[in-house]
Amino acid sequence: MKRARTAVLVSGSGSNLQALLDAARDPGFPAEVVLVISNVAGVRALERARSAGVETRVVDHRRFDDRESFDTELAGLVRGRDCSIVCLAGFMRILTAGFVAAWPDRILNIHPSLLPLFPGLHTHQRALDAGMTIAGCTVHLVSADLDAGPIVAQAAVPVLPGDTAERLAARILVQEHRIYPLALALLAAGRVRVENGRVLLDAPLPDPNQAVAVPDRA
Repeated sequence: MKRARTAVLVSGSGSNLQALLDAARDPGFPAEVVLVISNVAGVRALERARSAGVETRVVDHRRFDDRESFDTELAGLVRGRDCSIVCLAGFMRILTAGFVAAWPDRILNIHPSLLPLFPGLHTHQRALDAGMTIAGCTVHLVSADLDAGPIVAQAAVPVLPGDTAERLAARILVQEHRIYPLALALLAAGRVRVENGRVLLDAPLPDPNQAVAVPDRA
């Protein structure tokens, strides 16, 4: 099985990166992480990648005059490693339309809300302030609009009495670590297609509580 070469863009601790790295250790997983790029030096995500034997690069966005030149540098690195998929894992920069267009329907992002609710930042506190009884997370394909691309997978958790943003975030993070590898497996296995702005799967969505490896088509 030829595995999809994947680049992951990070800015922080990289717990979702770790979930992807852990899943990719299975030789039956249809994607392999071959490059991790951070816009911030010294973050934990870079240590995680190095521990897994994955190449790392730092591209400090402050060295560039504009978003386009920064994204051009990122794109060159991703292309140079022949990556067909890009995953954003806590990457705190907004990609330009040009970067997104270079990997159409091949860029994944994990967002800590049930999109289209609460795009952007401070999602957990906003869910609490809105009186939500259910919160969760979403893996979606990246479009030129912030947190607005077609949804690949979601997971929900109940909002409990007395919840704080921190407690809610911790429970949601457990689900993020389950559905992000699942979504990457589906995309890498060629089971995700987009029609009329919506994701369609050519097989039922596996149970995220089970193994995330997706076998080849017969």
